[in-house]
Amino acid sequence: MRKFICVLGLMCIIALGAGPDSLMAAPGTNNNARQAHIVIDPLKNRLTLYIDGSVYKTYPIALGKRETPTPVGDLKVINKYKNWGSGFGTRWIGLDVPWGTYGIHGTNRPSSIGRDASHGCIRMLNRHVEELYELVDVGTRVTIMGHVLGEPQMEARRLAKGASGADVQLIQHLLRNAGYFHGVCNGKFGPSTERALKAFERDHKLPVDGVMSQHDYLELGLVE
Repeated sequence: MRKFICVLGLMCIIALGAGPDSLMAAPGTNNNARQAHIVIDPLKNRLTLYIDGSVYKTYPIALGKRETPTPVGDLKVINKYKNWGSGFGTRWIGLDVPWGTYGIHGTNRPSSIGRDASHGCIRMLNRHVEELYELVDVGTRVTIMGHVLGEPQMEARRLAKGASGADVQLIQHLLRNAGYFHGVCNGKFGPSTERALKAFERDHKLPVDGVMSQHDYLELGLVE
């Protein structure tokens, strides 16, 4: 198993070991001016709702598969809908992820709860998300813990044109800092990211395929 390296300043590891003292939400959220804060632990497939800095309730959840991981970091709720669409259960709580549409929602597949089974969203049992929906407002802070390259026991995923995620955004930052990438670090692996990666691979005597593989992670100093 390779060890992931934290790259300072690039949000490589987010909110590991967060406790009540670090879980104060931004003001202006929730009913009766209560401050709500959602914390998601991917290692335990668990969502914890804090109210005014104290644990209010915990829920089992399903998270993204390895190929389609759940975003990591500090986010916020940007919209809420009832019966948003087929497959999303009875409630949708949208998050401000820059590279795609992600949210906390219900499910018509309750057997998936407790596993990594989604396309990146956070699934809950319908009765649980209906309860959560009433306790959070637009603007509520959502912290998803973990490392952008995945869980410790896994290898970082291969990335190619068409991929998206926090790991793509991290690669873009590193390639930009090295002078190879000149686009927007938006977490979307497009043609400009592919060109930058190929140039990096060429200069470092790696296979030039524009696919982020383990040898590329090693050369960028992200794993050891």
